[in-house]
Amino acid sequence: MPRPAVWHQFVGTASGVAAKPLLDALSHAGMRLVAPSDDMPAHATGLIFFDTDSPALHERLREVSRGGLGRVIAIAVDQAAIGRDTSWRLVREGASDLLVWSQERNTAAEIVARVARWDEVDRCVESPMVRDNLVGTGHAWTLVARRLVEAARFADGPVLILGETGTGKELAARLIHALDTRQNKRGLIVVDCGAIAPELSGSELFGHVRGAFTGAVDAREGAFAIADGGTLFLDEIGELPLRLQPELLRAVQERTYKRLGSNVWRETSFRLVSATNRDLPREVEEGKFRSDLYYRLASVVVRLPPLRERAEDIVPLAQHFVGQMTRDGSTPPLDDTVREYLCRRSYPGNVRDLRQLVSRIMQRHVGPGPITVGDIPPDERPDVALPGDWRDETFERAVRRAVAQGAGMKEISHAATELAIEIAVEVEGNLQSAARRLGVTDRALQMRRAAKRQSPDPLAEL
Repeated sequence: MPRPAVWHQFVGTASGVAAKPLLDALSHAGMRLVAPSDDMPAHATGLIFFDTDSPALHERLREVSRGGLGRVIAIAVDQAAIGRDTSWRLVREGASDLLVWSQERNTAAEIVARVARWDEVDRCVESPMVRDNLVGTGHAWTLVARRLVEAARFADGPVLILGETGTGKELAARLIHALDTRQNKRGLIVVDCGAIAPELSGSELFGHVRGAFTGAVDAREGAFAIADGGTLFLDEIGELPLRLQPELLRAVQERTYKRLGSNVWRETSFRLVSATNRDLPREVEEGKFRSDLYYRLASVVVRLPPLRERAEDIVPLAQHFVGQMTRDGSTPPLDDTVREYLCRRSYPGNVRDLRQLVSRIMQRHVGPGPITVGDIPPDERPDVALPGDWRDETFERAVRRAVAQGAGMKEISHAATELAIEIAVEVEGNLQSAARRLGVTDRALQMRRAAKRQSPDPLAEL
């Protein structure tokens, strides 16, 4: 499999000359090096060589990292370029990592290893197994998909999934199990801690022997035994009774447990994935959840964003659900009014809420052609016609906050324009398509970016 192409750039005066030995080493290692361009994919990996920690370096990192979608390794060509807090500043500006070029260390091998790992993660994220389950390509969801792949493929410790009701926590747990690379892996066992009667929770987890309690007429294996060799998913772990948490901690930590009514310790080996819609750190502070258990469960923490934080995925999700619900395998499109309605509606139940809405719509839809406003159930229709104006309450609150904090007209206009460009480039994937979406020429955006690099307050004419 060919190595991924990596773009590179020099920021500073002496970087180009000093970086040549490293570029030669990377080429010798088989890495394809290309010049940066405006049509690079959002997730492209880049190398930025620098000889001083400068505003120009920070600006470039913010531009190419695109909020974490684009991975960038900042490479100092000399140790003198690294100050006391340089590493943290550059990471905050968007650098995925910071390395120092040295003749005494194999910096090229370090870069190759990182790029190979990131490329493997991205290829897995783009695979049908992931894309068919984690539907969406928005910024927030792409970062979550990467995190889940990394947790499944390159870690073996417990995973804690946090998120509001309906964000897809069980789906994420099932994907972690599916992507787990253990040999001879057994099945996924799901235990809903919120649905177990408190007096029976110990038996559900650990099992019991005959006569352990009234009604225990036969011995029974619990989830810990059944999950041996596989994955145990404890959904709503925040509901687990406090008295059972020490026993769960021992089982996770020492991989041993006792069935209720038995004095015999038994061994088990499983991967643990937990999920909750509760704020577990706060529960720990309030004494409602054991801190030692929390830190044992939280070897890897993945937070699933609510649907309101990934609005760009609403239409793709709705279209995905439509395809699942048609009997003939077709996927009728959504007309513009329906798309606008779906994007403006609130979803207290998140993705589960959206799926239920699509189900109700599909119950009404008949015949060929797109899904139209008449397919929306009467009780779901807004009281008044939805305006086409995107300047809603959220926009007004943002402007009010800016004015209250003393921002002037010029600053607000500039910030809104820059954000619009950034979002358009993120959505479209390249500068040319972003320019068409914004109704300007790609040269106008190129000139604006060039002016931005030369001036701290560029306000190029669009």
